[in-house]
Amino acid sequence: MSGAGPKVLFVGALTRDTLYRVEDFSRGPGKYLTEGTVSTASGMAANAATAAARLGGCPALWASVGGDALAPALIAEIAAEGVDCSSVRRVPGGRSASATIIVDGTGERWVLVDYDPVTQRAPELSEVPDISKYAAVMVDVRWPDAARSALVNARAAGVPAVLDADLAPAEVLTDLARHASHIVASAPGAAILSDGAAPEAAAMCIAETFGCFACVTDGAAGAFFVDGPDRPTVHIHNPEVAVIDTNGAGDVFHGAFTQVLAEGQGTADCIRFASAAAALKCTVLGGRLGAPNRKNTLKLMDETYHASC
Repeated sequence: MSGAGPKVLFVGALTRDTLYRVEDFSRGPGKYLTEGTVSTASGMAANAATAAARLGGCPALWASVGGDALAPALIAEIAAEGVDCSSVRRVPGGRSASATIIVDGTGERWVLVDYDPVTQRAPELSEVPDISKYAAVMVDVRWPDAARSALVNARAAGVPAVLDADLAPAEVLTDLARHASHIVASAPGAAILSDGAAPEAAAMCIAETFGCFACVTDGAAGAFFVDGPDRPTVHIHNPEVAVIDTNGAGDVFHGAFTQVLAEGQGTADCIRFASAAAALKCTVLGGRLGAPNRKNTLKLMDETYHASC
C-alpha cells in the first residue's frame, strides 16, 4: 500500500502481461510445456509506480489504454496497489497494450509487446496532468509524446525529471534525453545513446552529452553512475540473491530510485536502494508482483552496503 511519502508521477506503459516459465528454452522451434503461468497488469511505468507504492510513496500513473474490455481491469489492478490512476487515458477505438513473456530456468526472459498506435497517440493539452503537484516525474519510452511533455514540465517546475532509457528508436531516446535531469538507462538503451559504448563508458558519455546525472544498469554486473558532467564514474555492485525471474527488475529499479530521489536522498544511496529493491524482485516470479516493501528493501540494502535511506 502507498504511504505518506512525496507524490511522484510515472508516465508511460500500462499493459497486460502473460508470463510463461519454461525451464529450458534453448532447443529452438518446437513445443514447450510451461512450469507456471502468470497474467498481470504490467508495463514499465505501471511497474515502477507499483514499486514506489509498496516502498511507501504516493505514486500516480499517466498512461494510455484502449476503449476495450481489458482497460478497466488493468486500471483497477494498478489502482489496488495504491497508485492514483485518475490520469490514465482511455481511447475509444483503441486497443490496450499486451505482452507475452517467456522466463527460463536461469531467470532470463524473452518479451514480445504489442502497442496500438491509436492508443499511444499524442495527448491533448487538456490531458496533461498538473506537474506542480509532484515532487518528481519518471517517464519510460513507450508513450514518447506524453513523456516529452512530462519531462519538459518537470524541468520547468524544478523537480527531478527521470528518464527510463530502454530500447527505443535512437531519435526517440535522444529527444527525451535532452529534457531529462536524470537518465537511468539499461545497457542496451545506454549503447544507443552513446554510440555503442560499454556500460561504464556509456554512463560518462551520457552525462557529458546531455549535461545530467547518468546511470547505466548492467544486469548482474551492477550499476555505473556519474553524478553530472566532469564527475567520476562510480560502480555499485548488486546484492546477491537467488534469481528466479528478472522480468520487471529494471522497472522496480526505476520506481525505487525515483521514489527516494523525491525524498531527497543522495544519488549513491538512491542507486543502492534501487539495487536492493530490484534484487528482491528477481526472487519472485511475475514481474510487478515481485516488487518488495520498504522494510525488506532496507534490510537487504544494509546487509549489502551497510547503508540505509
